[in-house]
Formats: sequence, C-alpha cells, structure tokens
Amino acid sequence: MSRSLTIQKIDGKPGQVYYPLQLHDTPKPVPGPGELLVKIHAAALNHRDLFVRQHLYPGISFTSPLLSDGCGTVVQTGPGCSAQLLHQRVIVCPVRGWDADVDAPEDPDRYAAIGASNRYPDGTAQDYLLVRESDVVQCPEHLSTLEAAALPLVGLTGWRALVTKSRNAHPGRNILVTGIGGGVALQILQLGVARGCRIYVTSSDPEKIERAVRMGAQGGVNYRTEAWEKQLQALLPADRPYLDAVIDGAGGDIVARTTRLLKAGGVICVYGMTVAPRMEWAMPAVLKHIDMLACTTGSRAEFHALVEFVQEHQIRPVVSRVVRGLDDLEGIDGLFEDMKVGRQFGKLVIDVDSTGS
Repeated sequence: MSRSLTIQKIDGKPGQVYYPLQLHDTPKPVPGPGELLVKIHAAALNHRDLFVRQHLYPGISFTSPLLSDGCGTVVQTGPGCSAQLLHQRVIVCPVRGWDADVDAPEDPDRYAAIGASNRYPDGTAQDYLLVRESDVVQCPEHLSTLEAAALPLVGLTGWRALVTKSRNAHPGRNILVTGIGGGVALQILQLGVARGCRIYVTSSDPEKIERAVRMGAQGGVNYRTEAWEKQLQALLPADRPYLDAVIDGAGGDIVARTTRLLKAGGVICVYGMTVAPRMEWAMPAVLKHIDMLACTTGSRAEFHALVEFVQEHQIRPVVSRVVRGLDDLEGIDGLFEDMKVGRQFGKLVIDVDSTGS
C-alpha cells in the first residue's frame, strides 16, 4: 500500500474555505511503459498548496495527492526505461506539459503544476509516485534529501525569473528581490549571488535581512518603513546607483515604489501577488520604458538547467522547518500555518519516511 495526503472537500467560498487534510491508503502503483516508480523520501510545501486549501487556485482535485516538490529513490522501472536511474535518488520535475519553449507552455491546456491538480494525478505527498522517466533528474550528490525536496518549484520559478526573464543575471547587475524569507526569493538570492549579481532584499523582519546579507546579499530594507525606497537608494553603489531589475512575488505598490530606482529600460519581473491580486501600472513607468514581465514556474528544459547549475555551484536550498512523518497531520498543518503568517525562512519540508506518531 501507499499512503496519500489529500484535501477533504467541505462547503465554503473561495478564500473563506480551508480544506482539511486527510491521509488514506491507496494501492502501490506499478510502472507502465516509460514510467518509473519513485519511493518519495521528502516533500515540500509552496504557496500554491496554501492557495489550493483556500480554493484560490484553479483546477484543484480532492483525490490527487498534494504538493509539487519531492525527492525520492527509483525503486522500479517500467518497460522501455533505462536502468540508469534504478536505485538512484531523483528530484521530481514539479510541472507537466511544458517541455522547452522559452516563451510559454507549448500547449497551455496541457500545462499544470502537479499536486492536487485535476489535470494530472501526480503529487509528491505520498509514499510512491509514478512518473515518466523524463520528469525526474538525478539528485546532485551534495544535497541532502530534505534539501533536494526543497528545490523544485521555487528553484524553477527563481531560475526562470532571474535567468530567463530578467535579462540581468550577469556580474555586477543590481537586482532587488522582495520578500526575502520565502522560498522563491531565497532561491533567487542564491542563484543571483552565484552568478555575480549584486542582490538587495526587502523584508518586514530585520533578522531575515541580516540572514540574507550573511548569504551574500548586499543589503536590505524593511518594507514597512515609510519611503523605504529612499533607504534602498542610499545602499546602491556609486558606480551603478540604480536597479537593473526588480523580482517581486507580492504585488501591491511595487511599481510605484521602484520606478525611480530602476534604470531606463529596467525590468520588473512578477512571479506572484501574495499581497494583492492586482498591480497599478502608472505612466512614469511607461515613460521610463520599464518592462513588466510575468513568470510562473518554467519548462522541463529550464528545470534541467537549474539542477545542473545547482550541482556546479554546490548550492544548498534553505530549509526552514521539517515535520517528521506523512501521518503527522497536526504537524503538517503547522507548516501551513508558518506559511500563512510568513514565519518561515526557506522551505517547509515533510520527511515522508519518518513516522510522526
């Protein structure tokens, strides 16, 4: 048998409902042609999973397992699969239906992140996961299983936002990353530092800013401070006193706050809107030729490039807190609560192999 963590359907309006977690047993799957059976060792949460429980995400399923991120070991291969990955640790690609197109999914009707999706039955909050051979990559040896589980969705989103979309993943470029402490923001910090960028951050928590600086950020400001953008201006170097790009996951007034700081032709790359589901685009940004670019996850090709870069630069994703055991529903609920209130600094991970009770 295989345990599977799903959400239970109850009445309630989107944004007001909060679907309970439930754990149930399902038959252990058998791989078909071109498929691998992966024993999941660890799985990690994303904001997407919180939105799923609040019914703020489209196309959710109450029967498919939760979560997009996972690391495990290939324990069985189906007909036609290479034996190369058998008994090897692998990281699961968190999206389906997007192969390599640099602009957008080849067929938007096939594209989705896995985990409680009505489009694909996959999800990493289970003991055994069936995947196509092309939907996993071998885990870098330097990563622990928990670190590897923390990488996929935030790493892929961060890679696409920084490397593919921002056009500024180059040495010496000044990049502002908002909301440091979240998984995507931290991953962008790590990737940017490794590429020689000068990363600046915002947070409402001074301790998170201090930790980001210890990780290589040039400095940061508290976004709850009035006119924080003026404080940020004072931190920028004399030889390049402007931002080349802003990478934001909050929305709200970020355009108004940063237009004056950005160079002409600068970039604002948005991968989420956790503060407000809309953004004001004022005329000063138009007159300054600022580009607004959207980013949600990325392609399988970008995922492979990400993992290769992580291997090359020995990057270790930041794990904020771990709950031991897929059966510890109270503990897993606590991880969701951390995310709700923004307590985390890094990823929230479930050690699936452990027993919570």
